[in-house]
Amino acid sequence: MLQPVIMAGGSGSRLWPLSRQLNPKQFLRLTSEKVSMLQQTVQRLENIEISLPLLICNEEHRFLAAEQLRQIGYKNASIILEPVGRNTAPAIALAALQLTAKGENPLMLVLAADHLISDTAAFHQSIEQALPLAESGKLVTFGIVPTKAETGYGYIEQGESLGNHGYTVARFVEKPNLETAEEYLASGKFFWNSGMFMFKAQRYLDELKAFQPDILEACTRAMDTPSHDLDFTRVNAEAFAACPDDSIDYAVMERTADAAMVSLDAGWSDIGSWSALWEVSEKDSHGNSTVGDVMTSDTTNSLIRSENRLIATVGVSDLVIVETKDALLVAHKDRVQDVKKIVERIKAEGRHEHANHREVYRPWGVYDSIDSGHRYQVKRITVKPSAKLSVQMHHHRAEHWIVVSGTAKVTNGEKSYLVTENQSTYIPIGQVHSLENPGVIDLELIEVQSGSYLGEDDIVRFEDIYGRN
Repeated sequence: MLQPVIMAGGSGSRLWPLSRQLNPKQFLRLTSEKVSMLQQTVQRLENIEISLPLLICNEEHRFLAAEQLRQIGYKNASIILEPVGRNTAPAIALAALQLTAKGENPLMLVLAADHLISDTAAFHQSIEQALPLAESGKLVTFGIVPTKAETGYGYIEQGESLGNHGYTVARFVEKPNLETAEEYLASGKFFWNSGMFMFKAQRYLDELKAFQPDILEACTRAMDTPSHDLDFTRVNAEAFAACPDDSIDYAVMERTADAAMVSLDAGWSDIGSWSALWEVSEKDSHGNSTVGDVMTSDTTNSLIRSENRLIATVGVSDLVIVETKDALLVAHKDRVQDVKKIVERIKAEGRHEHANHREVYRPWGVYDSIDSGHRYQVKRITVKPSAKLSVQMHHHRAEHWIVVSGTAKVTNGEKSYLVTENQSTYIPIGQVHSLENPGVIDLELIEVQSGSYLGEDDIVRFEDIYGRN
């Protein structure tokens, strides 16, 4: 049976300010109003005979990933957590090692969590064509039929026919300049490198051992003594941190004698930039893609997304305008690849807008930092039914909680009591406390923090049902 392995790492910095370090593009609703890119990737596998998907994601995204899988019906997901990013070759090795640990050797279908494929039937057909090649020991990659001379993708040159719609791989080539890309397109023998693969788990490990044994050795050590809690598998952080950083293309696919390719013509995009999103989005008669509260006048060929307020444009063309609660991006469509330079500058200046939105998701719910100033901060907190924040204390801040709706069960030192709508309570500095929602509706409250230091790292946890330190 086919084993989907979905890689959900990455930060998606070119899609800032919507994509952030702690809420990157694979978890966003970019091409659908109802589901995220990750959820679309999983749902795209419906009607194929598969095992439960295995997800690989960063440690800091674990609860976001698990919650999104739960929302689409996967309550007992299998999620491998990477303590640090080490690129695709090690990530896939972790999955292959876990899948072969019990003596099995499944066919792995390796997918990225942040790709768009608009023609699901064509996608399924390419998977069917790849199956016999992978069963025979080939390492299959999916080559995207190019629609234009694209300089932002690597390419695969088609080799000799293997029958049944498969081909050998003549070579992989780096991102070309425009003249070379036009030659590739005209030849009909070059395909975009999708970063999707199919092969037997042990076959991949064997090739990794032959060409990049240091990666396999580090990953094997990392998986020697995994720990399990909830849906998560944690690997040895020190061993994995010592692993070389390398992609599957460089580590294996460009070096193996058994690389094969199946073409994929299914409306694919990696949504790697705002201009890429504009290209695949529904547009009005003036070529504008708009989301949210947007009014345009004499505006053409632009992507405009509003999350919180009215955006009005007059007499502009070819712009990307994206508004969130704490940031506004205005860029020319031809320069959106440089958005990552802004993200790098935000990091260098010690700001926070690259990491978090104003709204921050936690396993128990969400908080929105409404206001802050010298020695105070105000948050609106939503706690899901039956959810509980950790038992904790703070060295530098006191907290006032005012319940807006629902009922809160508060532990405040030795006391435990209920706080209902329009009631409040006070947590002094240094007091051990916790908050939970015993009800069946969301608990909403306003938290007013005051003190000399209000950072999120001023939390000493004594007990946490979600396994956080």
